[in-house]
This record gives sequence, C-alpha cells and structure tokens, in this order.
Amino acid sequence: MVRISDVAKMANVSTATVSRVLSNSGNVKKETAEKVLEAIKKLNYQPNLLARQLRRLETKTVLVVVPDITNTFFSKILRGIEQVAIENDYEVLLGDTGNSLEREKGYLDILRQKKADGMILLTARLESHLLEEISREFPVVLACEYLEGSDIPTVSIDNISSARKATEYLISLGHKRIGFLSGPMDVILSRDRLKGFKQGMMQHDIAIEPNLIQEGDFSFESGFNLMTKLLALTEPPTAVFASSDEMAIGAIKAIKAKGLKVPDDISIVGFDDIKFASIFEPALTTVSQPMFEIGKKAMELLIKLMNGSEIERRQYILEDQLVIRDSCSKKLPRNI
Repeated sequence: MVRISDVAKMANVSTATVSRVLSNSGNVKKETAEKVLEAIKKLNYQPNLLARQLRRLETKTVLVVVPDITNTFFSKILRGIEQVAIENDYEVLLGDTGNSLEREKGYLDILRQKKADGMILLTARLESHLLEEISREFPVVLACEYLEGSDIPTVSIDNISSARKATEYLISLGHKRIGFLSGPMDVILSRDRLKGFKQGMMQHDIAIEPNLIQEGDFSFESGFNLMTKLLALTEPPTAVFASSDEMAIGAIKAIKAKGLKVPDDISIVGFDDIKFASIFEPALTTVSQPMFEIGKKAMELLIKLMNGSEIERRQYILEDQLVIRDSCSKKLPRNI
C-alpha cells in the first residue's frame, strides 16, 4: 500500500509539502508541485488514500436531506437554512429521499466521500446507530425530527404538547367524538402527535375509539382517503385533527365531496401552518410551526459544529402557536 511518505520520498520533499499539493493550499513552488504530482502518478497513489488526505478540506457545501420535497412544509425551513448558509458563504445541496430508507442511507455517503462539510437531516428514519456513527465522524444536525436519547443537536417544537393543545381546543368547542389522522408510525413526529392527542382526550375523560384513529402519510391523498373512511362509519366524528395541513385539506375535500360543510357539519384542525392553510376555503385552524426559524437555527448550529465551536445545548425547542381560523365551530346537533 502506497503511503504519503512514499510519495514524499520519491519527490524528495516533506509529507507536509505533499499534503499542501494535494489540498491545493498554495505556498508550494511550481517545480516542486510538479515533482509531487509526478511521484503520485508513478506510484499510483490511490483515490481512496487521497480521500483520507482530502477529508480536512472544506467544500463550503452542506447537505440538507428531506423526506419528501413535494411537501410544501419544508420550503420555509429550506429558506431559513439557505439564508444562514449564504451569509456564511456556504452552498446548499438538497437531497430528497422520497420517504425511502435506502435513499436516506445513501445520502450518508456524500459525507463519507467528503462532498459536503456537514449535513442537516429533516428526516430521521434510519437506525439510530447509523446516525450516531455518522454524527461522531461528521457535523450533523437534526431538524423537526429527533432521536430519543441521542446527543445529535436537534431543533424542533414540542409535538406532544402542541397536539394536546389542538385537541383540547376541539374539546372546548364541545366535541367529544374526535377523529385523528396520523402520519406514518415509523416517524417519531407521528407518534408524538398521536400521544398528544390521546393525552388531551384522557385529561378530559373522553373515551378514545380506535376506529377514529387512522394512519396516513402526511399527504393530501391520504387525508382524503382516510376522511372518506371516517365518513363511512355509522357514527362519524364531529371533528377531526389531522397531523399535517395537507392531510387536513384532503379531509376537507372528502367532506365536501359528500355534500357536507366545514365547519357546519365537521370541524377540522391541521398541523404546520403552510402558506395554503390561510388562503384555503375555509381558512384552516392549525398548529403553526416556526419553520423559517427552525431552518435558521439548524444551520447556525451546523456552522458551529463545522467550525469546531462549542454548542451550549443539544436540544432546541422552539415555540409553536395554535392559529384559530374558520375550519372549526362549536358542536351542533346534526345528522350525517
């Protein structure tokens, strides 16, 4: 196996000079650099060995991995990330997993190949040991999702308390038969929001009916399909809490397709406060996440990690807000 010392010996220079030539860091005479490059060629110094030397180089690029780029929720987060990145002369490389674990795993190789200086993950569905391993070797920040018991820096809201708050709002309007449309249960956010929903119901001594809880994937289509299932029940819910705004809008579409009205017949609450939530008819009551601020904070933390600076704490919980609009009303007697 050819080593850097072998290259240095053949070129009659120090190993530090070889490193400077490999890193293109300057301060090496042209004739000396040519001798080093000639030695590399003659000795067939392999790319994987070069990569070890290049690991200290800066690409001034960060990788941001999202689970589904078609979900508009991520757009404001990405804007927050990019604003801080631009201010600090970094470029953002975007990776879309399409909710595929294999593709998510594949993006880790971009760090291993040193094509980016650090990574922000807006998804954390891989085995925790894989993410822990990569975070010990490279700067990594989690945004929105998190790993329980992990030391990886995380930026998110408290999904349990925000879901409980939304549920209690529906209960305050007189609703007791409340449906819940969850995201995929392999995502910790989905489990947290379901947990908050159940806490809100139990704290008010309201029975939780399993057939009123349906699992989807945060998409408009799943919201439509799951709401259609709830409407087919002998006794449909009087209100529904959806785990994303896209699901909530899909649910409203399904309700309207049955000739019913929101909120006159069924009240709907969403989650995220995407831009379309405020201009949709009826305007959607929803849990508003500080998406832009999540992106900014995540990028600020990543820059600190890449610079070797100390981070004051590992978990940042930002404030959410329940935004009251037109999609909810007090429970009235009705017959569906």
